[in-house]
Amino acid sequence: MLSVDNISMRFMGLTALDGVSFTVKQGEVHALIGPNGAGKTTLFNIISGVQKPSSGTVSFEPFGDLAKIPLGLRSGLGMMRTFQNIRLFGSMSVLENVLLGATCLRRGGVLGAAIGSPAARREEHSVVAAAYALLERVGLADAALAPALSLSYGAQRRLEIARALAGEPRLLMLDEPAAGMNDAERETLADLISSIRDQGIAILVVEHDMPFINKLSDRITVLNFGKRIASGSPYEICRNPAVIEAYLGSEHRDTEHA
Repeated sequence: MLSVDNISMRFMGLTALDGVSFTVKQGEVHALIGPNGAGKTTLFNIISGVQKPSSGTVSFEPFGDLAKIPLGLRSGLGMMRTFQNIRLFGSMSVLENVLLGATCLRRGGVLGAAIGSPAARREEHSVVAAAYALLERVGLADAALAPALSLSYGAQRRLEIARALAGEPRLLMLDEPAAGMNDAERETLADLISSIRDQGIAILVVEHDMPFINKLSDRITVLNFGKRIASGSPYEICRNPAVIEAYLGSEHRDTEHA
């Protein structure tokens, strides 16, 4: 579904990414891991169109090279993402935040909504019902009318995912979704992500929590100093000497051999 081909990114002589390639298949969770500064967020920004690479291509089937598609149209292709730092509209309700995620799917147009045409009203009812269903799915239906900032940290993370799902993505990109969560919140999040994958949605996730990643991922790509150093199953990655040396550390090696 997603093909990242030989992506490089340079900033004033600094090489943030150096010839990175990997693919993401439909209905899989593909994790992107590596030390701080490895280039993970830069790569996420390139895939989602926030930044343009110095070289290389990002292709999304069936649309091909995304460089040819304006940023404002990306969400309409079926690509949605969350960010490392929570980006909610805090004074708006939980429900309104999810409704914003469905904006790219609206077909009635501004004029139809303004005059309250029958088609626009039917669409509005349908979108609201779908938003409530998503809130039910992430365990936030009871807080639908509460301000988004009144939610706990973990609930805000789940709200971000619900908002992204409102755009009916085929590829969902999650940037450190478990950061700052406690064990119970991570368990709930893992179950949610697994259920999304089971729908056939591809998921690309950046995360530092290795137990979380190992439980969740079908494949893992590892970056270090802007280069891909390994790619494979969680089992393969956790036993790869280059990954242990660059990221997991000798403590992990000792645990594996114990």
